[in-house]
Amino acid sequence: MDLFDYMRENTQEKQSPLASRMRPSSLDEIVGQKHILGKDKMLYRAIAADKLSSVIFYGPPGTGKTTLARVIANTTSADFRQLNATVAGKKDMEEVTAGARANLGMYGRKTILFVDEIHRFNKSQQDYLLPFVEDGTVILIGATTENPYFEVNGALLSRSIIFELKALEQQDIRELVLRAVQDKEKGMGSFGAEITDEALEFLSDTANGDARNALNAIELGILTTPRDENGRICITLEVAQECIQRRAVRYDKSGDNHYDTISAFIKSMRGSDPDAAVYYLARMLYAGEDIKFIARRIMICASEDVGNADPQALVVAVAAAQAVERLGMPEAQIVLSQAVSYVAAAPKSNAACVAALEAMEAVESDRTAPIPVHLQDAHYKGAAKLGHGLGYKYAHDYPNHYVKQQYLPDGYEGRKFYRPTNNGYEKKMKEYLEKIKG
Repeated sequence: MDLFDYMRENTQEKQSPLASRMRPSSLDEIVGQKHILGKDKMLYRAIAADKLSSVIFYGPPGTGKTTLARVIANTTSADFRQLNATVAGKKDMEEVTAGARANLGMYGRKTILFVDEIHRFNKSQQDYLLPFVEDGTVILIGATTENPYFEVNGALLSRSIIFELKALEQQDIRELVLRAVQDKEKGMGSFGAEITDEALEFLSDTANGDARNALNAIELGILTTPRDENGRICITLEVAQECIQRRAVRYDKSGDNHYDTISAFIKSMRGSDPDAAVYYLARMLYAGEDIKFIARRIMICASEDVGNADPQALVVAVAAAQAVERLGMPEAQIVLSQAVSYVAAAPKSNAACVAALEAMEAVESDRTAPIPVHLQDAHYKGAAKLGHGLGYKYAHDYPNHYVKQQYLPDGYEGRKFYRPTNNGYEKKMKEYLEKIKG
């Protein structure tokens, strides 16, 4: 490296974006990802002991895949090389593998190759790396935002361990933003800026698990906000909103507004107003509400308020809950909207809900009545000799597959728990029951 290269790297490091400057240089500086980077976890131990094998880091943007690779570069004794799959060609790979072969043969030194966005390599490019990974010439670290099981060759996958990085928790983002504001060496600490609790909460929530998003916003805020009369730079909620180009919705996930909004959401579905229900859905999604929480409320409403008036409503709600877990945002908003509008527009009945509540109350308050003898199980050892099951009439042996006999315990004869309504499909159920029972 000559003087000009040294000056260029120095200048680039100082002028690089905050998110780049704030990258941790050691394992203990990394925030989040404790499920794979806790001190008792295999990946942490392998990196710390410099015994890493080929791995693929998979996760959404801003979760630390490149950061983790840089930490490995700082801690390993191996030669660390990096390629970005968006611009690297076969010639670049040939240079890396030739150097790796020379390092291993002449000095016994391993080479770690980090390929960012490895999913952008085509099949032949990935195939080229395979023999070098297989014989240990290079230790591969791949990073991808796409599902590696779809985007990476099976042969490479079989020789690598896949680690999934998850979106950072709100508390993790909060810690990183505070560190960026206060750190004088890597961060913006030399500006003497302050950030309000409201702004910190908003940025850490709005970042949606993407640390880079939050750090870019705080950097922009500190660099563009004029100092007040006391010479201070204060990042307020208004400044944070402007920097991230998103308005703060009044929605405290643990406060009254949260409960008011979810209440309005459920009552709109129950009240058969799909327009209002979808509106409150949008408010919750915009404010960052957990999509799994919303999906659970839709399932409850589908059973509690629609019930057997349209049994398909629960099927739609459950399918939506499964879909949003697999898709995530932003696609999940479409699935949720479909489920919400279906449940809201469906005919309503709470008969099944009332039946459950009344039956539970009866069980809790009354003495446990014995099950009628003819309904008791006659198959277990000695039961038939005791008369269990004696006199039971098998419904399928009778017309309409129905025969009148006592099913409720003694003392409950004639008691009604389920009272179907005349709404939707439940009307057909009611008519059927009346028909077969005469």
